[in-house]
Amino acid sequence: MTSQTPSVTTDQVIAFRLRNHGLLDRAPVTELAQAVGTCGIQDSPPGSAALALHARVDLTPEDLSAAVSTQKSLVTTWSMRGAPFLIPTRDAAVFTTGVLPPTEAGRLHLIRGVERDLDRLNLTLNEATGLVREEIRGVLAGRQLTVTELGGEIAPRVAGHLPEAARDVWDSEGPHAAGQPVGEAVVHFVLRILTLEGVICIVPGRGSRFALVDDWCGAPFPTMEPTAARTELLRRYLHCDGPSTRSDFAAWQGVTATDAKAWWDLLADELTELDHAGRRACALTTDVDDLLGDASFPGDAVRFLPPRDPYTQCRDRETLVAKEHHRTVWAPVGAPGTILVGGRIAGVWRPKKSGRSLTVTVSPFSPLSPSTVEALEQEAESLGPFRGVDRVVLTVDG
Repeated sequence: MTSQTPSVTTDQVIAFRLRNHGLLDRAPVTELAQAVGTCGIQDSPPGSAALALHARVDLTPEDLSAAVSTQKSLVTTWSMRGAPFLIPTRDAAVFTTGVLPPTEAGRLHLIRGVERDLDRLNLTLNEATGLVREEIRGVLAGRQLTVTELGGEIAPRVAGHLPEAARDVWDSEGPHAAGQPVGEAVVHFVLRILTLEGVICIVPGRGSRFALVDDWCGAPFPTMEPTAARTELLRRYLHCDGPSTRSDFAAWQGVTATDAKAWWDLLADELTELDHAGRRACALTTDVDDLLGDASFPGDAVRFLPPRDPYTQCRDRETLVAKEHHRTVWAPVGAPGTILVGGRIAGVWRPKKSGRSLTVTVSPFSPLSPSTVEALEQEAESLGPFRGVDRVVLTVDG
């Protein structure tokens, strides 16, 4: 890192992030994979990825469907925070290999909840992963199965490799779901590791079914050496959400701050420390001039962002929204979407579908001007094709 500590304003940080998240101007559909590859697009709740991309790219639902199901240029897999993400197939290693912690402790933290089962079985996570990996092709080749179906078919195969005492535990009812054997639950957890190893991926529109990557895509994912993949993941994170800290990166990725050293230290020579609102944070050295530059952004642009949009996954929430609104924007259950007005998060929105009509209810943090309401009405109308409706009605609370 450099020895000096330049200061950056909140307006400069917001402008930088809006530019790099693609939220100032919609990109042409020819740049769809590039837009997805900035830092991945989370697709939970289902359909969120389509809305997030609509905010960034001039595309139709048919364009997205073709990229995912026909061209296979985009693929869905579990990634950061153990959540389903839409990622570019060409960059899959960044969001799979690059997310997978190099240590067993880090992997256990990422998937959380299987430790006690493994202790009872006297297995390490790496051993359990190896056993499931050995059997999954024999079960999944040429097929598309749900997590439950995979657990039910793989668990009996794995049981045959276990000593008798462990097999008794494997077949016994576990703590995760009524009637579910421990072994099936372990398989479910391990599948998350196998997605990050590039063995399996999520099949779109099939009720969370899984396929072998080479079956679905026609070939394995392009590979990267693990340290190169981890380095590139951090670069993309900082290019979108910088300046940031190691602990914020850890929370974004789903690992502990200690585990995040395995990423952060790889990039140490490419980082510059900045002061943002009295907080020391790091940016890519190549991004510093951009960060310290133009802090302006369009005052009339509006966007509807879905829950868990990549932009609202920034961990320094005070930069994005006043603290008084945090519990509304990031509600732990049933989180709403957010509205961007002139580059600022200006409120939240919730959809309600009835037949072929959609009502979009906006709850602004402060009164909206008539011109802003008109712009929101036009933007809300554009959501219709992505929600399968013919009519969209905007209502504004207050």
